[in-house]
Amino acid sequence: MKIKDIMTAEPRTCAPGTNLAAAAALMLDADCGILPVVENGRLVGVVTDRDMYIALATRDVRASELTAGDVARSPVFTCTPDDEVHAALAIMKQHRIRRLPVEGFGGAMLGIVSMNDILLAAGARKPVRDAEVLNTLQAICAHQDSASRIAAA
Repeated sequence: MKIKDIMTAEPRTCAPGTNLAAAAALMLDADCGILPVVENGRLVGVVTDRDMYIALATRDVRASELTAGDVARSPVFTCTPDDEVHAALAIMKQHRIRRLPVEGFGGAMLGIVSMNDILLAAGARKPVRDAEVLNTLQAICAHQDSASRIAAA
């Protein structure tokens, strides 16, 4: 099964200068937890609801005073629409992430594929094996000690 078969096409995006209040409103409206950060049509980072919360809680500033570019994560791990779901699962497992932006030619943002999308495609008579999804989720959800998180940052 290909990513293009299960991805969310044309996701909401924001610019690096979008303030976190506006980014949160975009997430609420789209019922999503991630915004690709796009500049000049190219993916330059991603910001998640968790990234935003932690930035606001630790910097003691208003959401209107921080931008997506201030807290966006980069480099961004991505896949393409023609990648197999198994390849996306491998990337998610290796980098412990739940969502992957789907990029086209020249870094154009085409979509997002999430563990939710993949989970819905899994099952006994479906193209994605339950065990593969479970193994990926276990790797993503494994707890890290604070020293490992700091070293990874």
